[in-house]
Amino acid sequence: MRDTIQTLLAGDLPRCALCQIKSIGICANSGEEELSWLEDAKLYRRYCAGSMITFAGDRLDYVGSIMTGIASIGGTREDGRRQTYGVLMPGDFLGRPGRAISSFDIEAITDIELCGFKPAVFDNLLDKAPQLHARMLEMTLDELDAARAWMLMLGRKTAREKLCSLLVYLLDRQMRLDETQTTPLLRLPLTRERIGDFLALTLETVSRQFSALKRDGIIQDLERHAVSIPDPARLRQEAGTDPFHAR
Repeated sequence: MRDTIQTLLAGDLPRCALCQIKSIGICANSGEEELSWLEDAKLYRRYCAGSMITFAGDRLDYVGSIMTGIASIGGTREDGRRQTYGVLMPGDFLGRPGRAISSFDIEAITDIELCGFKPAVFDNLLDKAPQLHARMLEMTLDELDAARAWMLMLGRKTAREKLCSLLVYLLDRQMRLDETQTTPLLRLPLTRERIGDFLALTLETVSRQFSALKRDGIIQDLERHAVSIPDPARLRQEAGTDPFHAR
């Protein structure tokens, strides 16, 4: 059985200049000097699928960017039901500078690799690295915009529009990470149950909507956890006003 968490030294993975998320992560705007500071301070962590990265109320001992994999952000309602508030994908930042306690549960949906820092170390880097600080602010404002749009979508869109909006978002994020990808093939690491939790829909409703999208030729099954999008423009049209923007 694999350990649920593994901490690695910086030398165990490629240097910052070769990192696949460098153009979209927290270090996207950093120059050579700032990158050298990050190189000296960073630690890598790996989490197995299904493991909890942190629980709401836990003290955070690590902040950083997702390099590979997907995590969910959620919480538990008073009646014990779990609610998913969002997903974290490659390039997204986990944790908040200056905040010692986690506000949400964060779970690894797939196997995950993180590049990060001890919170106090990262706070010091923000103080002396202006480009890093500016990028942190930019990403925080992007998250705020996405959260506002997400609230609008949950309140106003139909089940079909919600599902299409999620597929558009995942496709945009995937293609932004791999700019060489030309085939509209979407990998779906989220189960239908998880998608329903995320979109505030029942499992039955999600299954019916997937079947309807396939029947209408908007998506095509290719393999397990992957679908083809023959006409991305049509998918966007079905989504209505797209609340998501790849960051």
